[in-house]
Amino acid sequence: MAKLTKNQKASIGKFDATKSYSLAEGAKIVKDITFTKFDASVDLNVRLGVDPRKANQMVRGIVALPHGTGKDVKVLVLCTPDKVKEALDAGADFAGLDEYIEKIKGGWTDIDVIVTMPSVMGKVGALGRVLGPRGLMPNPKAGTVTMEIGKAVLEIKAGKIDFKVDKTGIIHASIGKVSFDAIKLEENAKELISTIMKLKPSAAKGIYLKSVTMSSTMSRGVQLETSLLNN
Repeated sequence: MAKLTKNQKASIGKFDATKSYSLAEGAKIVKDITFTKFDASVDLNVRLGVDPRKANQMVRGIVALPHGTGKDVKVLVLCTPDKVKEALDAGADFAGLDEYIEKIKGGWTDIDVIVTMPSVMGKVGALGRVLGPRGLMPNPKAGTVTMEIGKAVLEIKAGKIDFKVDKTGIIHASIGKVSFDAIKLEENAKELISTIMKLKPSAAKGIYLKSVTMSSTMSRGVQLETSLLNN
């Protein structure tokens, strides 16, 4: 059995791993048990009672976190020349079309989100083999295929995130940084969970919200009380 580090031992005495906590308590505990020298991300893992293999039980959505994610999100806008200025004025890191398509074909993917227009999806779609596995393919359901380029970029920079249930029925999402105060983490988590609850598929039977765990990049997970979250 691997030996516990000094920080791991310190975290053990700060909460009971067999107990479930409220969102407010969970946020405070995660901040208290994170000892990284960098500003770690805080994540929620939400296990749902759905079968993602069935199209009518897929859960995917977007949510604008009230306090953002704390991350500097790099946004590329693939657009026609008349939209480049709008994209850059809204805060896009890169904007253009053919030159960036060629860069991506060459292996460049140093970006977090791609926004594009319906009229150029034919060109963007050809990048599916590169962008798909990296989760970078624009999608109308995620608001990243739109004519409102400036609005989309502003929302992403402000903290709008795209989430999707994985093949095991879990949604993994970042809700901020350890440097956030506990109230901001709590409010971001509430907004995400509320959105997930509204997206419950009618085909999903039984318990929908099975478990929710909050953790930071290198902390232990803190189990949250789902009966409180369901309400």
